[in-house]
Amino acid sequence: MTTAQYYNPLANANFDDKVCFLSGETLSSSNTNSIFVFPVWIMDRFELRSRTFKMMDNYSTIRYEDMKLPCSNEVKVKFDSLDKEIKAAFDKGYEGVIALKSEQLFWWTARIVYGTLYIDLVAEKKKQDATNKNLELSATLKERLSFFHLMLQSIIKPLRFKEKQPWSISIVKLKYTKDLFNYHDDTINLLFSLGMRGFGIIVCLQDNGLIKSHYQDILNKIGEKTMHPIQFEELYSKFLYSNFLLKNKPKFKLESNGSGNIIETISDDEADFGKWDDNTFAAVLLEYWRPWGFEAKDILKFPEGTKSFLETEKTYDYIDPMSIELPF
Repeated sequence: MTTAQYYNPLANANFDDKVCFLSGETLSSSNTNSIFVFPVWIMDRFELRSRTFKMMDNYSTIRYEDMKLPCSNEVKVKFDSLDKEIKAAFDKGYEGVIALKSEQLFWWTARIVYGTLYIDLVAEKKKQDATNKNLELSATLKERLSFFHLMLQSIIKPLRFKEKQPWSISIVKLKYTKDLFNYHDDTINLLFSLGMRGFGIIVCLQDNGLIKSHYQDILNKIGEKTMHPIQFEELYSKFLYSNFLLKNKPKFKLESNGSGNIIETISDDEADFGKWDDNTFAAVLLEYWRPWGFEAKDILKFPEGTKSFLETEKTYDYIDPMSIELPF
């Protein structure tokens, strides 16, 4: 990715707080601003400002209100406007969310995932600088994250996607008895999950639709039915583990023609997965089912296999959420 028109901070680990995280502009006294990784309205509604966020090393923490991204005035205006649109949609619940454009949800979720990654990389770079070492990322990871950052730049710069968008978004109805912000992400493999009162969203930020297509049957079964939270956690676990097993991770290239700049997918349209392992998947489920008190022995049993709240064992029918005797 060598086009000069776009900024790539991953190329040389450039995370200077005097440079806009998205556009690469040098920030001057008249063009210096910042945005929070998690929007203000989210932090205020769920009282997150002073709470701590666990970082990638699973040891360090940072307060939500300290997670900021340096940016130009233009970038701040774009994301402030987007936040208003997203908030208005979220306030309407499921119907408001499904009415949003795919690009809006991508930009909003990608800002949170990349922002979280940015905070982690800044912290790691400081550690490496303290020992006179360079922050090193594998070539594969650097390429994946560079294209992710490039896709996010489409909020401020002309950029089209050839044939189809490289992300997928799944939106379901979801029942909670409390007003929750149930957020998960995988900043390396680029997944996002959010459960709120009335709806749940799973975004594969760079799957080229492969993971969603793989689970289209179960998504069709769910349809407009309202999910139990434990079902939603199982669905996300399936997306997460399948993304890990995906052998042919999508690859992209940037090209220019008379009509502008285009991102084109250059990998297969059919997913190629590694072998599914029930023990590994059970361990993934355990992480997301802990709120209901599940232990490993409750999830994987012989000869029944892995427990499911999504589909019946023999007929694979969607399980009625009201039949699940667990707290919402």
